[in-house]
Amino acid sequence: MKQNNPWLNLALCCLFSSCAYAQPKQETAVAAAPAVQDSVAKATPVRPALKPYHNLVATGTEVLKSAPGTKSVLFNAAGTRLYALNLEGMSVYEFDQVSRKVLREFKFKPTRGTGWDYDTDKPIPSYQEKPVEAGFSHDGDILWVSLHNAEGIVPVFVNDEARMKEQFGKGDAADKKMVIYHPATGARDSAAVPLIHTGKTPKVIAVTADSRHLLVSNWHSYTVSVLELDKQVYPYGKVIRNLPMGAIPRGVIVDDKRNKSYVAIMGGARLNVIDNQTWQADTPVNVASNPRHIVMDDDGRLFISYNKLSKVACIDPVSGKTLFTAETGEKPRTIMLSKNKKFLFVTCYKGDAVDVFRINDDSFTKLYSLPCKGSPVGVDIFENDDKLEAWVCNYTLGSIAVFSFRKE
Repeated sequence: MKQNNPWLNLALCCLFSSCAYAQPKQETAVAAAPAVQDSVAKATPVRPALKPYHNLVATGTEVLKSAPGTKSVLFNAAGTRLYALNLEGMSVYEFDQVSRKVLREFKFKPTRGTGWDYDTDKPIPSYQEKPVEAGFSHDGDILWVSLHNAEGIVPVFVNDEARMKEQFGKGDAADKKMVIYHPATGARDSAAVPLIHTGKTPKVIAVTADSRHLLVSNWHSYTVSVLELDKQVYPYGKVIRNLPMGAIPRGVIVDDKRNKSYVAIMGGARLNVIDNQTWQADTPVNVASNPRHIVMDDDGRLFISYNKLSKVACIDPVSGKTLFTAETGEKPRTIMLSKNKKFLFVTCYKGDAVDVFRINDDSFTKLYSLPCKGSPVGVDIFENDDKLEAWVCNYTLGSIAVFSFRKE
C-alpha cells in the first residue's frame, strides 16, 4: 500500500474550501441532510439491551461515497453516527446511520510533512494531517484522532463545535486548523484543535472505560503512549508515559476488569501487556507472527487478526494459550465483534472480502465471505433488535460498504 502520494495530496489541498460528494453509477448518493447542530448534541443516549439472537442472514449491500483513502470507521455508542477517517482526504466524515447522509465534514488544513511509502519502506514528502484511527472518550463527546504524519493525536469535540471555533480565534500556532462543513446548509466554520505529541506514526487509540486514560500505538517510534485525560483543561490530555514496545506496535485493547492493556506487535509474534494501575510493562503473551488487530469478548478472551498468515485466533490471555483459529481471506486487517460477542467480522484487505464467523465454544464457523472491492480495511457494527449492519471502509475506492443482516 502506497500511502501519502504528494501529487494527489496537492490536488486534495485545493478541495479544502470546496467539498463535493460525487455519485458513481454503482454507489448510493451521499446527499445533504437537514441541519443537525441541535440533534448532534443529543446523539449519544443510553441504548437498551438488545433481544437475543443466534444467527445472521445476509440481506443486502449498499455502497456510500466517502473521501480518498478511507482508513477506519467508528460508531458512537448510540449507533446513530458513524465517523469515517479519510487518510488521503485529510478529513473525518460524520454519517447519519438511518439516512446514510453526511451530516458534517471535519476537513483539516494541510501542512507539509513527511509520510511513509509502505511498499518501498521509505519516507516520502506528504502532509501532516492524515487521519488514521480514532477512539471516543467522555460518553462520546470527544473523538480522539491519530494523525499519521503529525506524530500525535487531536481531540475533536463532536458535540461542542463552539469550543473548537473559539480555539481557532485564539490563533495558537501549535493547533491543527480545520473547517467544519455542513452539507445541508453549505455552512463552513473555521475551527482548531490541539495537537498532542505522542510518537512517530500514531495508529490505534484505546480509551479506558472511565475516560481517565488513553493509549495510542506509535508505529515507527516502537512505543505506546499513555495519556491522562481532562475534558475541561486544554489541551485535554497529556502524555504521562511512553512505553517501549519493540517492532511495530499496532492493535490495542483495554481490559478494564483485569486492569490490563494488550498491544499487538506486528513486527514480532507476541502481545505486549501493560499494567493499567502502574502503566508499566507486564509479562507478554506469545502468539503467532504478525498480529495486527485485537478485540475482546465479555469473558476477557482476545480475538486477533494475523495479517500475513491470513488467520484469526481466539486467545486466553491468562494462560497464554491459543484456543482456536480459522483461515480468512488474504491479509485480514480490522476485526469487530457483534454486540452479543457471538459473531466476528473480518476485513480482508488483499482478498477484497469481508468474512463473517460464528464464534462457538471451541471453534469458528465461517458463515460468509462477502465480496468487498477496494481493499477493505476498517469495520464497525450497528445493531437494533431486528438487524445488524457491518459498515466497512474501502481504502483504494474511498467508499463505505454497508452489509445488512437479518437476525434470527
